[in-house]
Amino acid sequence: MRRILFRWQGLTVWSYPAMLYLGLVAGVAAGNLAAHAIQADAFRVFVATLILIPPSIAGARLLYVALHWRHYRNRPRRIWNRREGGMAMYGGMPVMLLLSVPLVAAFGLGFGRFWDAASFTIMTGMVFTKIGCLLNGCCAGRPSTSRVAIFLPNSRGVWEKRIPVQCLEAAWAAVLLAVAAALLGRLPFDGALFLVVAALYSAGRLALESLRERGPESASLALGRAVSLLTVVSALAILMVQWPR
Repeated sequence: MRRILFRWQGLTVWSYPAMLYLGLVAGVAAGNLAAHAIQADAFRVFVATLILIPPSIAGARLLYVALHWRHYRNRPRRIWNRREGGMAMYGGMPVMLLLSVPLVAAFGLGFGRFWDAASFTIMTGMVFTKIGCLLNGCCAGRPSTSRVAIFLPNSRGVWEKRIPVQCLEAAWAAVLLAVAAALLGRLPFDGALFLVVAALYSAGRLALESLRERGPESASLALGRAVSLLTVVSALAILMVQWPR
């Protein structure tokens, strides 16, 4: 666990928000490159993405807080404590999707094309964010004696040999980035790439949820599985309906 990344001239840089910030910067850059590749208006995609990031972060944090309300109900000042980590991606995505409908239309962008580019933003950010989770100790894997297990702490600072779920999820996001790069511009309709990435990520997340540590976070694990399954089914259903015959 390395919750404090470093200190410099009285400034304390916390690991999780630092990796979240790096992920946002790298993700926006990756989305911009993807927008150029699919001949979308890269500047408008860039601006729209910047507008959507703050509400998505708020949604992700609020869902996490709601799932762990017993830790926050008597300490409301901790809700927006950036040092703690604690973001639920499934809380941010619905916010982004809903707000993007009028925003993308106002910017004159195609909805599907925008989200194809956003796939790169999201997966790139996921790689960095999960490294932040590893450093922070959150989203810990369950204790294990398997060969892949390594000594890691959980959010309470308990060190055990654990399955490195954060590393596995970061690696899965990196694989999906490579898949998205290979498929970019080769699928039959705008938005197909986003649906493929969403289905694959959620399928991987569904498998990884079973490797997380159980206990106080069991409610969030159950929700994660349910949302992952719903996302896989929904994305595949839309692909089947929209795919040219």
